[in-house]
Amino acid sequence: MTRPTFARVDLDAVRANCRAVAAFLGGRAKIVAVVKANAYGHGAAQVGLALEEAGAAMLACADIEEGIALREAGVRLPVLVFGALSVSDLDGVVTHALTPTISTPSAARALQATAARHGVTLGCHLKIDTGMNRLGLRHDNLARTVPEVAASPNLRVEAVYTHFATASEPDHPLFGEQRDRFERVLAALPGLGIAPATRHAAGSAALLRDERVWYEAVRPGLLLYGIVPPPLAATLPLRPAMSLHSRIVAVKGLRPGEGAGYGVRDAAGEPRTVAIVPAGYADGLDTRLAGAGWMIVGGRRAPIVGSVCMDMTIVDVTGMQAEPGDEVVIVGEQGGESIGVREMAAAIGTIPYELLCRVGSRIERVY
Repeated sequence: MTRPTFARVDLDAVRANCRAVAAFLGGRAKIVAVVKANAYGHGAAQVGLALEEAGAAMLACADIEEGIALREAGVRLPVLVFGALSVSDLDGVVTHALTPTISTPSAARALQATAARHGVTLGCHLKIDTGMNRLGLRHDNLARTVPEVAASPNLRVEAVYTHFATASEPDHPLFGEQRDRFERVLAALPGLGIAPATRHAAGSAALLRDERVWYEAVRPGLLLYGIVPPPLAATLPLRPAMSLHSRIVAVKGLRPGEGAGYGVRDAAGEPRTVAIVPAGYADGLDTRLAGAGWMIVGGRRAPIVGSVCMDMTIVDVTGMQAEPGDEVVIVGEQGGESIGVREMAAAIGTIPYELLCRVGSRIERVY
């Protein structure tokens, strides 16, 4: 490791979080562990293998390329591909034993053609759009779309699922409406020629909210990484899996009236001391953290001032003991003080998912 800014990923925490979710489910539903987007920035290969050890029944990723990467890392679990496949090179589904999603009629036709060409029968999951209006066969148009899928000789529908659009919004009525629509779909599918053994609908937020949508499987993502989806609360014994660290590379004084960084903002009427941390928006730090976020130096919070630059961030260390080489915690704990991704996201009006996924590729992950 040469750069002083790095992420520490605790795979024991990932395994423990998976087992905590399983304990919460009490054996009533299996875990389809979501590892898309490089396992929310944590590293899909390492996390996927850890979740396999922890007892997950299946992994889920965004596209075929992500699924192939999991296979090449040695993952043996079934791997569900969420994404739209109608414009993809589908050979990887067969050669790497992936489980594709049928979310459009054109995807079903493309998968049928690929399976027939390879002389195989593909196990698939059928996605139903119950109100998110993104991917999925419309819940109110199944009589036109499902019979073709059911008649595809090389496709075997093993599961059916949907995706809640407002699970993290407790007061939004769509959550209940989507649940009711999905129930009606489940009742209608056998008459259209499809009777899958497995149903799943709940991501992290939904599985915390309503055990009626656990069905045979749930799809936790954020919970596996130790974070409860805001604004929800939970008593699960979760541990954040990722912490982000750096070191001070320079300390300097500012005279009264001087600002710092691009735009020389945050000018103050008294002298201050600032420290330069070699992590910036190229590493995934949001520019809105300037004036709103913190880093931990010597066990104390140091406010981010001036501007978050491409490769550097400035923190105010006035009154602290701070020298070049001192450790800085951007996310995590130090000396009894802590900063979590959920807090950081709330400070700038975004969501924890975004901040985790934006941790840059040049930041080394230390497992």
